Amino acid sequence: MGREVGRVTFTERDHALFRSRLAECLSALGKAVADPGFGTAPPTLGAELEFSLVGPDGRPAPVNAAVREASRDDRLTLEVARFNLEANLTPVPARGRPFTALAAQASRTLAGITAPAPGRRGIGAVPIGTLPTLTPADLTGRALTDLPRYHALERAWARRRPVPFDLPVGERDLIRAESVAVQGAACSWQVHLTVAPHLFHRAFNAAQLATGPALAAAGNSPFPLGRPGWQEARIPVYEHGFGDRAAPGARRPRVGFGPGWTRGGPLTAFEEAVRHYDVLLPEVSSGDRDAPGDWPELEELRLHLSTVWWWNRPVYDPLGHLRIEFRALPSGPTPLDMAANAAFLVGLTLFLTAGGRDVAEELPFARARTNFYRAARDGLDASLWWPAPGAAPREHEAGALVEALLPRAREGLDLLSVDAGEADTLLDLLHHRVVTGRTGAWWQQRTREALRRRGTADGGAGRPGPPDPRSPARERDSARERDSARERDSAELAELTVHYARLAAGAAPVHTWKPPALPPWSQR
Repeated sequence: MGREVGRVTFTERDHALFRSRLAECLSALGKAVADPGFGTAPPTLGAELEFSLVGPDGRPAPVNAAVREASRDDRLTLEVARFNLEANLTPVPARGRPFTALAAQASRTLAGITAPAPGRRGIGAVPIGTLPTLTPADLTGRALTDLPRYHALERAWARRRPVPFDLPVGERDLIRAESVAVQGAACSWQVHLTVAPHLFHRAFNAAQLATGPALAAAGNSPFPLGRPGWQEARIPVYEHGFGDRAAPGARRPRVGFGPGWTRGGPLTAFEEAVRHYDVLLPEVSSGDRDAPGDWPELEELRLHLSTVWWWNRPVYDPLGHLRIEFRALPSGPTPLDMAANAAFLVGLTLFLTAGGRDVAEELPFARARTNFYRAARDGLDASLWWPAPGAAPREHEAGALVEALLPRAREGLDLLSVDAGEADTLLDLLHHRVVTGRTGAWWQQRTREALRRRGTADGGAGRPGPPDPRSPARERDSARERDSARERDSAELAELTVHYARLAAGAAPVHTWKPPALPPWSQR
């Protein structure tokens, strides 16, 4: 959830001063990126892995502070909900085998948490987009991690929208939410790529276009709060999780696909983030803004950008470079799957940037945005727009489009000097996932259906119908049936999550996972 702050409350003077500092930061950023020495280092890749903590029963375990302290791993940070952690992986050179290196770091982090240790017996780290066993009761204000940043965000949002607010969940449900802790229901695999300033705006546009097909092949979040939902239901949960879409007279939502194509150079995306979004956390840096060093810190700009949650986000680093943060990919199912997702997305982005190409000239932004939400909803069955140089854009079935784009992503990885063996292995893994249709979302849906039908075959009652208002006795029976159905649902989701966690720890890619067999009668 971004950069830390030291305060919870702020004054109007704080907001005014912060705004003036933001203007200074943009001016300083312009000077930095114009310097011939800025952004000249070889490209690097990094990643942040968000994941959930669960107990032996597969239910959320609100013990992130204790687990982090016991791990003594400085790369772990506390996420917004007490059952979340984030691992900030060490950046690696982009040439060679970067995706394997990041996957190995993720594997070691997850295994280190799950390994038995005093004070966390039975606690597991589960990389999954949305934890199926979550309930609304797990996402109240009591679930909020006790850090100033999160309390400050809670206060800031409480002034901007109703409390409680409506949160759409799944295909038809609506729950009442009260806290930004709802964001703990969404865990992502956020990949960072350094990009030279002269390429940045075209690469950023390419990332926006490439995200649609990459997301279609990566679905891993079909049960938001236990309800049936999109293939990547994490997307709408996260977008609605601040409640700003329900606020009267709300400005542009802070979580979304972004305002449009970037044009005019590397500063555009940063300027858009400052121009279109008010300040949430106006903590002004107390440090020396003219401290010695090659590049300015720009603390206020970096803090502000951490409160604008586009699915692709521009990042300035005072080490002397710009980055694209690809935020749309889900956590899980395994580090190997996440490495394949990242390789495809990064490779396709670089291919679409090569040769001076700007995809903003080839496809209306509205269609790129449509692609994103169709991919989140329908996964590999989505219909996606894609540009055809010299011809009008056409719609393609997502699975077929990804297959056609795999060689293009391979060319992009070549441009990054990724080892040929690594590129082939990871893209071949994605190929097998696409041709089998076995994404993480597919496995979860198939497993849930198998568990439900098994319960029916074992003598469990069917799902209850509406109560009969003409008969008090029948109404009581119906209420008992509904309670019983909820208990069965909860048990099935817990069993699904435990099974998923075991397979994820085994590290085999998700397209090789076998769901429980359906009862014989249900296969006819």
